[in-house]
Amino acid sequence: MFDFLAKTGRRAAPRRRTSAALLAGAAAAALLATPLSAQTLKVVMHSSLRVLDPIITTAYMSRNHGYMVFDTLFALNSDYEIKPQMAEGYEISEDQLTWTITLRDGLVFHDGAPVTAEDAVASLKRWGERDGMGQKLMEAVSEMVAVDDKTFEIRLTEPYGLVLDSIAKPSSNVPFIMPKRLAEVPSTEPIPEQIGSGPFVFVQDEFQPGVQTVYEKFADYVPREEEPSWASGGKVAKVDRVEWIVMSDAQTAMNAMMSGEIDYWEQVPLDLLPVLEQVPEVKVDVLNKMGLVTIGRFNFLNPPFDDLKVRQAAMMAMNQDDVLAALIGNPDYYTACGAMFLCDTPLESDAGAGPVLEKDDLDAAKALLEESSYDGSPIVIMHPTDVGTLNTQPVVAAQAFRDIGFNVDLQAMDWQTLVGRRASQAPLSDGGWNMFFTNWVGADVFNPIVNNMVNGKGKDGGWFGWPDMPEAEELRTAYAKAGSVEEQAEIAEKLQAFAYENAMYIPLGQYTTPTAWSGKLDGVLGGPAPFFWNISKSE
Repeated sequence: MFDFLAKTGRRAAPRRRTSAALLAGAAAAALLATPLSAQTLKVVMHSSLRVLDPIITTAYMSRNHGYMVFDTLFALNSDYEIKPQMAEGYEISEDQLTWTITLRDGLVFHDGAPVTAEDAVASLKRWGERDGMGQKLMEAVSEMVAVDDKTFEIRLTEPYGLVLDSIAKPSSNVPFIMPKRLAEVPSTEPIPEQIGSGPFVFVQDEFQPGVQTVYEKFADYVPREEEPSWASGGKVAKVDRVEWIVMSDAQTAMNAMMSGEIDYWEQVPLDLLPVLEQVPEVKVDVLNKMGLVTIGRFNFLNPPFDDLKVRQAAMMAMNQDDVLAALIGNPDYYTACGAMFLCDTPLESDAGAGPVLEKDDLDAAKALLEESSYDGSPIVIMHPTDVGTLNTQPVVAAQAFRDIGFNVDLQAMDWQTLVGRRASQAPLSDGGWNMFFTNWVGADVFNPIVNNMVNGKGKDGGWFGWPDMPEAEELRTAYAKAGSVEEQAEIAEKLQAFAYENAMYIPLGQYTTPTAWSGKLDGVLGGPAPFFWNISKSE
């Protein structure tokens, strides 16, 4: 069901980041702290890392960290095929109600303990409490039990065709496997240790939030024999050490890339791309061919966006062309798309998408806002200023909202602060919020089960913003049980129309971002997340 997701080369890039002298100085110090060598990979990621638990948040830096430290039972390859990873294999009972999964030999955690079936069961349970696709799977699960040290069963109440698709989910939230003692930490609380069984070990003593994150090769990791492809296959760590260096200023990062001080730059701003493309020692390409979508999300718990008319007015005030032109600039690198489950797929539909695709009808938006309960109170829009692909959308939205009569409080912060704050369900008076913007890779939105923004579970199980919409959940369940692609497409279209009508979120278009890396590197992998195994570095 993933084979339709391959994308062609539309590329895009973030805007330039605002320089921050303090962080730039810290980054420079971090570069000098460890000598550059063939065994050390120095990387500039799109943001700093603060939230280490990849299950309690969907933030991509936490997901990226998860792929370094943890491993998964199954994984997708570049052909969108599901392959065993930690699993040796699986069997399905004749009545399709029992899935038996066996772990492969040689799996150990970073603390030396063997990986057991109980660890896998506990990890899937914790993930299933937080992730939208996991939640749907758990609705069909009667119990998960360890049969012996290497074998466990997923027992269903009824046949469910998305079992492997769910536990091979490639992006946020990824069903990473961790020790049982960590997986038993409530899914609302961060785990106290970063102990996984993945190819790299997190170096706690060298972790400096806002400055650097350090990983070292896990000597006891036993990779699969297959060639690596996306998150599947042999995860061979070919460098001894990986350092994520924070450089919030794009010019600083480009200079470091050109001088060889860093080896890999995850997101290159489009205005700097022509310079890097002229440097023979630097390679530039789009590694995530699926691309990304950018979206706006309301908080349904706090006024005024608890009022449908207010949400609809806000949606009508915006259109994708305005956002994409400001964010990306070059139309060769983006496309307007009203399909909530991606354009150029069997689930593509324009049902209900008029408000984001058509040019602004400000008079109609103003009239709708005047009919609503909105009383002129400031709406708090969180504005991350340190991530190039996230600092433009709030500014465009603030102006569009002011044009129709909103009083906007645009609050600047770094992305990791936003990631923490958006989890708060508190009222504005206690540090709450009204709206934020984020981006998703295509793998996180391509159908109604993985797309967290159409989750209607409300405060108890929904994604940040927490719409309580049982009808959306009924449609998502129907999609999961559908017997054909045609039936899935029909249900997805109904759900999309419902989501637009109820303004569950604002889809703002699709784009791609280029990555740059040193010509000294071999084995750089593509995929929906940056992967650092298989990369070797020559002198």
